[in-house]
Order: sequence, then C-alpha cells, then structure tokens
Amino acid sequence: MDKNILRTVLADNQTEVSRYAVTPRDFRFDESSNYVLVGIRRAGKSFLLYQRMQEFLAQGKGWDEMLYVNFEDERLSGMKALDLNMLIEIHLERYGKRPVMFLDEIQNIEGWEKFARRLADMKYTVYITGSNAKMLGSEVQSTLGGRYIPVCVYPYGFTEFLNARGLRVTADMLYGTETRASVKREFNDYFHGGGFPEGIHMPVKRDYLTSLYQKIYLGDIAARHSVENTFALRVLFRKMAESVKQPVSFNRLSNIVSSTGAKVGTSTVINYVEYAKEAWLVSPVPNYAGKLTDKESSPKYYFTDNGILNLFLLGDETSLLENIVAVALLRKYGREDSVFFYNRNIEVDFYIPESGIAIQVCYSLASEDTIKREVGALEKFARVVEACRTMLVITMDEEKTIESGNRRIEVIPVWKWLMENNL
Repeated sequence: MDKNILRTVLADNQTEVSRYAVTPRDFRFDESSNYVLVGIRRAGKSFLLYQRMQEFLAQGKGWDEMLYVNFEDERLSGMKALDLNMLIEIHLERYGKRPVMFLDEIQNIEGWEKFARRLADMKYTVYITGSNAKMLGSEVQSTLGGRYIPVCVYPYGFTEFLNARGLRVTADMLYGTETRASVKREFNDYFHGGGFPEGIHMPVKRDYLTSLYQKIYLGDIAARHSVENTFALRVLFRKMAESVKQPVSFNRLSNIVSSTGAKVGTSTVINYVEYAKEAWLVSPVPNYAGKLTDKESSPKYYFTDNGILNLFLLGDETSLLENIVAVALLRKYGREDSVFFYNRNIEVDFYIPESGIAIQVCYSLASEDTIKREVGALEKFARVVEACRTMLVITMDEEKTIESGNRRIEVIPVWKWLMENNL
C-alpha cells in the first residue's frame, strides 16, 4: 500500500469529520474503553464516530491526538492487514503522539482482528465499526480476547427521529393539541419510512430505501457469501416480510420458496437466513415456551427498520405496528435471548423476562371481541408465568386503563409508548 495514498486519505478524513453536521445521539462512551459498533448498513455507526470525534475536538483535543480512516474509501481497495500498521507509522511520523484510533467499516480488511487486538494490548483507545454481525461472533470475540465492548447501533428510534427533525418534546408537552398533532404527523412518516439517518429529511424515501435494500441484499448478503441463486434469496426475504407476525420454520420457508420455482433445500434456507441476520436485515424472536429446537428453528423474524419492511407490504399496517414494537424492544433489551413471544395454548406477542413485561400489539381495541381476546390472553399468561409483573396492550392510537380482577392492563398508543420509554 502506498504511504502517500494513506496520507491523503487521512488528511481528507480529518476535513470531512470537522465539517460534518451531526445530530447527537444518546450514546455514552467511557474514555478508557475500546468499542466495536455493529449494525445494519447506514444505521448511523459512522455518525457516532463523527459525534465522538467532534466531542473530543470540542474538549480541546486536536487531530494530533486522533486518527480516523474509513475503509470503504475506494482508494484503500487494495489494502491488506499487513498494511494497517502504516496508519500508526504515518501519524507518529507527523505528530509524534499516540492517537485515539477510529476505524470505520474495518471488516473490509481481511484479518483485521489481530491488528485490533494488538492495538488493545498496546493500550491504544480504539473505536471500530462494522456492518457484519460476525464481528460479534464467538470466533472474533475469542480473537479480540474480551478487549472490546460491543455496541449495537440501530437506525433512529422515534425520540431520536424527532430530535433529528428539530422537534424536541417533553412528556408534559404531549397534552397540548398542536404538539400532539405534530408528533403524530411525524410518527406517520417514521412508521412507514423508518429511521435511517440519511433518509429522514427526504420527502420521498422509497427510492432511497430501495437502493439501500439492494446494497444489503446484493452486497452484504449475496456477494459476500457468493450466493448465485439471488432469485430464491429475494423470494425468501419477501416471504419473511409477509410472515413477520407469525412464527415460521425453516422447512416452511423452504417449501414456500420452492413453490415459486426457485428450488432450495432446508439447509440452504438456514444459510440464507443466517446471512440476513449477519447483515442485520432481520432479527429472530424465539418462543419463550418452546423447546430448544423450536426456539432455534421456528422463531418470528422482524426487520431492523420499518422503512425496508414497508417495501414488501401493501397496506399491512398491523405488521408494521408489530415490527416497530419488536425493534424497539430489541434495541432496548438486546438481540440475544432477551425478547420472546409466548405460544403454548396462549398467544402473547412479546415477553421480556428481565423486566417481567408482557405485551400484546393490537391496531385497535374497538370491538368487545378484540378486547376479550387480547386481555384474556394476558390474564392467562400472568397466571402461567408468575414473574409477569406488567401487562401492556400497544395500539395505534388508543389509550385507557383496563382493570381486571386485581390486575391492571395499560392500553397505550405506540407513538406515546416509544416516547415515554425513550425508544
């Protein structure tokens, strides 16, 4: 790798970071820790690096104390793991100081893990981003030796979305007619168009989301894993979107895809789903009541952002509603073994054991039959799972309290629930 090219890239990166207008997100970093930021493409991982660097600049640190490089720069396309040390050499030659390292999309350099571990061993402070969930896998964690704290970065939550749109709202302000109307208007955009930071100011987001999905589907999944049957892959993701509220097995997915003429076996479907999880396109939510094999083979799958899910749906508001609740819960409680559904004689949409919260998602409770079904399921669930302490019904726009025996069930609009929980 030519050192002069690296010098130019580093200098250009400094200029880019300094002039970039960043909407701050509520992430707190410890100055003595190293971090790996992972998540779906364009979720805002680079924005967080910019935010952190700008915080350092505001504190009086200069570029003599920081080094930032974006490994998606086409000028670095031939870079190898052995070239990575040149970054430190160039910085030390120019400034003579050990920098805080900001390494953006480093998964593009094969063998990056050993370099990252060496930096930690040498007591550098390091921030790393990547779009591949394998960076959090057991192999990489073993390579990094527990020296990095993993941080999952999602597209904007609703509160962040409002802040980025210039609408800062407190709980008290929601009682005002005009503020409430503004929040609901913004929520409609967020609900259908999602929260990818680059797209929030676009009046028509569909073209942007379609292009982004193509990059994830063709680049992060098909190209990275050498998938030749891209038609089967496309059909699979469409069917997963159409089944977003239902548990679905690998066998069923295989049969559905094969029925379209794209013959794929169950083992191939398992691989394709794993690729989608690695790219953060989807996340599984297992059955709390299921056996281990059922938890692994028949979960529900939710899309990381409503905007991408909405590309596949035609007016299915109930699927979008359940998906937005699922993603908010996964963002808050974690992606692995934290959020569940329950299905064993009783169907409950979500259960969070850590907090003892059971949630039903229902677009409207307008009919008595619907109230009886949703409330009845929660009552039965609370008798079966004694650790359940809180019961919610999240609706599109209805709010009330239902007293049932000695239990209270709160009915709350999704937009208000998201705001009150800072999601």
